[in-house]
Amino acid sequence: MGKNNLRLGFVLIVAGILVASTILGVYVLSQASSTNIQLKTFKSYKELENFVKLRLEEAKKEEKFHIFVEKFLSVPILNIRKTLTSATLETSGGLEYSSTNIQVEGVDEADIIKTDGRYIYTISGKEIFIVEAYPPEKLRIVTKIDVNGGLLGLFINKDRLIVFKHEQPPTKPLENVKNMVISPPYWFYGVSVEIYDLSNIYNPVLTRKISLDGGYVNSRMIGDYVYVIVTQPLFLPLTKNFEVYHPRIIVDDTVEEILPRNIYYSDKVKIPKSYTTIVAINIFDKDKKPECKVILTGHTTCIYVSLNNIYVAIPKWNSLPNGESTEIHRIKIDGLEIKYEVNAEVPGRILNQFSMDEYDGYFRVATTIGHVSRFQIQATSSNNVYVLNTETLKIVGKLEGLAPGEKIYSARFMGNRCYLVTFRKVDPLFTIDLTNPKNPKILGKLKIPGYSNYLHPYDKDHLIGIGKETVPAEEGDFSWYQGVKISLFDVSDVTNPKELDKIIIGDRGTETPVLRDHHALLFDKKRNLLVIPILEAKIFPEKYSGKIPPWVHGEYIFQGVYVLHVSLEEGIKLKGKITHLENQENLLKSGYYFQSKYEIKRSLYIDSMLYTVSDGKIKINNIKTLESLGEIRLD
Repeated sequence: MGKNNLRLGFVLIVAGILVASTILGVYVLSQASSTNIQLKTFKSYKELENFVKLRLEEAKKEEKFHIFVEKFLSVPILNIRKTLTSATLETSGGLEYSSTNIQVEGVDEADIIKTDGRYIYTISGKEIFIVEAYPPEKLRIVTKIDVNGGLLGLFINKDRLIVFKHEQPPTKPLENVKNMVISPPYWFYGVSVEIYDLSNIYNPVLTRKISLDGGYVNSRMIGDYVYVIVTQPLFLPLTKNFEVYHPRIIVDDTVEEILPRNIYYSDKVKIPKSYTTIVAINIFDKDKKPECKVILTGHTTCIYVSLNNIYVAIPKWNSLPNGESTEIHRIKIDGLEIKYEVNAEVPGRILNQFSMDEYDGYFRVATTIGHVSRFQIQATSSNNVYVLNTETLKIVGKLEGLAPGEKIYSARFMGNRCYLVTFRKVDPLFTIDLTNPKNPKILGKLKIPGYSNYLHPYDKDHLIGIGKETVPAEEGDFSWYQGVKISLFDVSDVTNPKELDKIIIGDRGTETPVLRDHHALLFDKKRNLLVIPILEAKIFPEKYSGKIPPWVHGEYIFQGVYVLHVSLEEGIKLKGKITHLENQENLLKSGYYFQSKYEIKRSLYIDSMLYTVSDGKIKINNIKTLESLGEIRLD
């Protein structure tokens, strides 16, 4: 084979690795370290390209790199095709209504549905419906916006509607590249932010559009500003000629490459492969240009955002046992000002945004490191809590080696406390004291069957846990999950946490989107109200002879919401159920429940009315009696 063919083969292998790592979530960078990484910026794109090519040439000489390449050659890479608590708000007239369930007060999170106390703004397919929802007798569709693209979420702020969607940018990043090996994958089709003026609610006007290449990570809204985070590969890998991609921003019809001086990188990174772009947008003043900063390291998986900082988490991995770690980058935000300030690296992997928290001058993070196995002899995992100084991101305190052989299923930081749920066979709820940041301590733990995927504050001394009930397996060190479990925990005595009450919904196979997306939960302590979407499965004993094995799935019997009363005095009680399915039995038995446009995804309240929302319908019930008060179809 000639030198040109060898070079081409290497480029295609590297391209395959990049696609595989993006899709499979495998990260190959330097070994974990707890020290800060000094980042620089580029003076020109030529300097960027030379830096990347040098790293690839160095990687070719390393034996471990070739082992990794061979490991992923079996993946059919070249056949890939595009295919805090919820708050109560008030209207100007004093009418109370619920908001999206968020993590940090004052930092809004995009969702598929929003309300301002009078109108409901909801995504249905490729359309956004604006529905006059209050008072209920005026329930009607005011207007709908046909959006050309895959809708991701939205914000509402006074008379501005902010919409996020996947779509092909107006100017394609690959349009001038010849001899494509395959069609570009999904992350070359970009993310767009559209801002609509709703001064005339009957005639929304698109006032601004900002497009970015790459995949949507997340977004936040603080006051008049929206912050968007996207991630994209460094390379144009699917071509016969190796090319380094230049990140761009497209404002309306103007295409601009992001300046090299706004691209941060580290000399310690062995194989840079992804850009993470952070963009700040003023949603009211279209004359103010969006601000951008880019980090060139790995693939961002999750973020944490406070009122003043964005923390970006980028996993790292190598072939050594327990060699995984996470880079954390802190970017200061103040309106349109985005300032990259500092970074750190902590051992282990981060589960989600709730594993991170900023409080009183410190950044706290919970991680899992190592492998979790069904058999004790193979398990190498453990869990950690690190406390970092916010300004320097230097580790000042740590608690390592928690729950060997298990992994974190949920985390919640509340003031000077941290609550962790780990799991393999039973559910330990750890209560951790962070009063002294330099010396975190385990104060207590509670071991009960099941686990919680999501922890939600009831008040400062009580938690709601939502997860699955489990049955310990006889044949290994693991458990079989069963129905959805909702627990009420008393942590007033942190040395002795207790489960005050619990309710188990359905049998094995029962699901709720809250396990993966906290926005699907509606909770209001003042009203003792918890509403959760449920797909319920039931096992019918009469269909089995003898003992029913714990791995048997039930048959689907219900999709809708469970409306629960939650209080310290009465515990967790079922008030009733609401569904949008008109012929539920046939729909569920046919197996098409997950495609049904009448699957309830969200709920909210305005005054004394409870609204449930699916792609096909909005339904109103009295919040106390659950009496049906009307509905409207979204078509």
